[in-house]
Amino acid sequence: MGEETTSLGGIHISPNAVATIAYHATLESYGVVGLAPKNLADGIVASITREPSRGVNVHYRGEDIDIDIHVIVEYGTRIATVAESVASTVRFHVEKALGLKVNTVNVHVAGLRISNTD
Repeated sequence: MGEETTSLGGIHISPNAVATIAYHATLESYGVVGLAPKNLADGIVASITREPSRGVNVHYRGEDIDIDIHVIVEYGTRIATVAESVASTVRFHVEKALGLKVNTVNVHVAGLRISNTD
């Protein structure tokens, strides 16, 4: 998956490239205030480097692309609606950019954030 051979050569799409597309699409979604690290080790790495794919996991299984996204949602929004919006936005942007079918987009809500009401 993510590889194609043409008469001019080969094309390989890395999971990190897909994760970057998914990251930016997630941040465009209503109700999302940020992405959360997948685990403690990723949280430490993210604080040292500003990796654009933090909070996103991409897995190739044959012809299937599976994407896991860990988000922080704005307090007061409907969590299910935000998660559905993120999943459909990410699916649309990845399929549009790559021309490949996305099998699943799993949205994990890692926390809520309350904005200043001042």
